[in-house]
Amino acid sequence: MFQVFRNAWKIDELRKKILYTAMIILVFRIGCAIFVPFLDTSQIQNMLSGSENTLLGFMNTMTGGALGNGTLFAMSITPFINASIIMQLLTVAIPALERLSKEGDEGRKKINKITKFLALGIGMFQAVAFYITLVNNNAVQYTDGFDGFLAMITIVGCFTAGASLIIWLGDQISEKGIGNGISIILFAGIVSRLPIDIWGLIQQMRVTDTGGVQNYVLVPVYLVIYIAMIALVVLMTNAERRIPVQYAKRVVGRKMYGGQSSHIPIKVAMAGVMPIIFAMSIMSLPSTILFFFQIDRTSTGFWGSFLRVFNEGSWLYAVIYFFMIIGFNYFYISIQYNPIEIANNLKKNNGAIPGYRPGKPTSDFIHNSLSKVTLIGAMFLGFIAIFPIIFSNVTGIHGMAMGGTTMLIMVGVSLETMRSLEGQMMMRHHKGFLE
Repeated sequence: MFQVFRNAWKIDELRKKILYTAMIILVFRIGCAIFVPFLDTSQIQNMLSGSENTLLGFMNTMTGGALGNGTLFAMSITPFINASIIMQLLTVAIPALERLSKEGDEGRKKINKITKFLALGIGMFQAVAFYITLVNNNAVQYTDGFDGFLAMITIVGCFTAGASLIIWLGDQISEKGIGNGISIILFAGIVSRLPIDIWGLIQQMRVTDTGGVQNYVLVPVYLVIYIAMIALVVLMTNAERRIPVQYAKRVVGRKMYGGQSSHIPIKVAMAGVMPIIFAMSIMSLPSTILFFFQIDRTSTGFWGSFLRVFNEGSWLYAVIYFFMIIGFNYFYISIQYNPIEIANNLKKNNGAIPGYRPGKPTSDFIHNSLSKVTLIGAMFLGFIAIFPIIFSNVTGIHGMAMGGTTMLIMVGVSLETMRSLEGQMMMRHHKGFLE
């Protein structure tokens, strides 16, 4: 990867794109340091201190801590991510959107425009909900009367404007920089928390022994395993099952077309991080609802006992979380990959899978192959997601913030950006047939 960036830096046009992307990331990080008026940062930190297992804790991780600091970009790109997920589901459910998605670039531009408006609405809703939560936790500083109204308008307006500005910054990276702008901003937010996570590991090493084994031994072991898991993620992200396809020869006029061999790639980790996000959202819903009612693990009664049993560090949570990831992986692949449509397209283009007749036998073979690959990908995602829980339960070391979700996002964005650079370099180095 470093070799790719070094080669890209030697090309003047790509160097300008890299610098432009770096400038946008710098603007994003400056926005993450601009505090919104009327907010008490210390109260927000206290409010989020016990919310690791809630949607607010997940959003704080995705925003690089901007949510916990009450800054301009506290919502980060989470409204756009939620809007994109909703649009993907609606594209399958609504025929008009499905037809629009098949109209090429123009259709995708219209869907992207609808997604941005939807993200604006979700961002405003999240800003209002977060403001109400801040008021209930005494994190908003204002007096009664007009000051209270002004505080509400200022806080909600800043959060909503920040979410919209981030979407615009992401578009600028996509148009004038390198890679997917939204993904790179998400990557920058997660990477910005690495110093805090590293300091947390150093603090864990200072703890006395856990079960007879010193933490200064276990933490390095965790880091070694984590690096090995990154290598596994890279391997599985690039892994794919290739189904061979043979196209029949056909004569058009005096020319003969077809006859070449190709393949249909089925990626093992085709769904990416989406199944983990779906499962995490559902699993954190009970804790989030109870958090709004100021009920935590220290509370008495039924719901306090429920949270003590159903917490992110329990074996019950890990088992349910694992199987939910598998289920959502199958669900997400089913709405993204249609074996019948692929079989029909092969038939229209005189293509066939060797050993299988066109039509239903072909679609059944693709479906069976897809199910097997999906199962492997789902098991992989489940293992990556629950590994920190298993490690914490076995060793007694808690607070390992570097989880499977952040790992998959970081590796995925890095590989995507590298492929984008390689593609642009290949286009510029291709001499053509005239030379």
